[in-house]
Amino acid sequence: MRHTLPLAPQFYVTAPQPCPYLDGRMERKLFTALQGENAEKLNDSLSQQGFRRSQNVLYRPSCADCSACLSARIDVSLFEPTKSQRRTAKRNTDLKRRATSPWATEDQYALFRDYLDSRHADGGMADMDVFEFAAMVEETPIRSRVIEYTAADGGDLIGVSLTDVLSDGLSMVYSFYTPDAPRRSLGTYMILDHIEIARDAGLPYVYLGYWVPGSQKMGYKSKFSGLEVYLGGCWQKMSDPDNFHPDTHPLSTDPIAEQVANISLPDTRPTHKP
Repeated sequence: MRHTLPLAPQFYVTAPQPCPYLDGRMERKLFTALQGENAEKLNDSLSQQGFRRSQNVLYRPSCADCSACLSARIDVSLFEPTKSQRRTAKRNTDLKRRATSPWATEDQYALFRDYLDSRHADGGMADMDVFEFAAMVEETPIRSRVIEYTAADGGDLIGVSLTDVLSDGLSMVYSFYTPDAPRRSLGTYMILDHIEIARDAGLPYVYLGYWVPGSQKMGYKSKFSGLEVYLGGCWQKMSDPDNFHPDTHPLSTDPIAEQVANISLPDTRPTHKP
């Protein structure tokens, strides 16, 4: 018997689990599989609607009574670095950037472990072994790159970003870096460098994942000018981060059926030439 993929993506909801960003809250995600010959079209379309990729899955927060998590992206044309960001860029001019195909290495995993043990020892990825790490990097049905940053003096790997190339920008899927060089502000620097990569490639946006008001882990994202958040079904310029609140309300989130009905899907019909 031949099995075929469904003509339209099927959406599902995860079981509630503790929120990794805000204490005392429960997290739930709406997700769909990313597969088949139209994977890139689907990824492009849903990324523009606040979804994120994790391996072969696209997901978006759909918490029952909280809507604090907001997908964030930088409009490259509107970005102007602050004095602090210019200093960060200057401190890292000695770094070398190398973009490769999505292939995991032992050096990457060693750096990943150092980063988790220092920054996120109690997080959901803390127990990830080398095989799970390899899957995170390599299991991608779309155009992805691993961007490595090495020190020019010794060539040591000090930063890595798993980055997707979308039709309208770069999506920083996951980044990690050495915890032993805090003065470099490597997390900020890698975003600054991705803005330059996008500008050079003529891509208008850099997607940063989710920004969560009230979460110290996510506070750095709001410091970038040109930032937009996906709210109320559209992208909105963030004028003042203090205008967003992580308040809960039983009507914060639309019913799942309504959410799915409002998702725009790409046209995947084959094009017939006359």
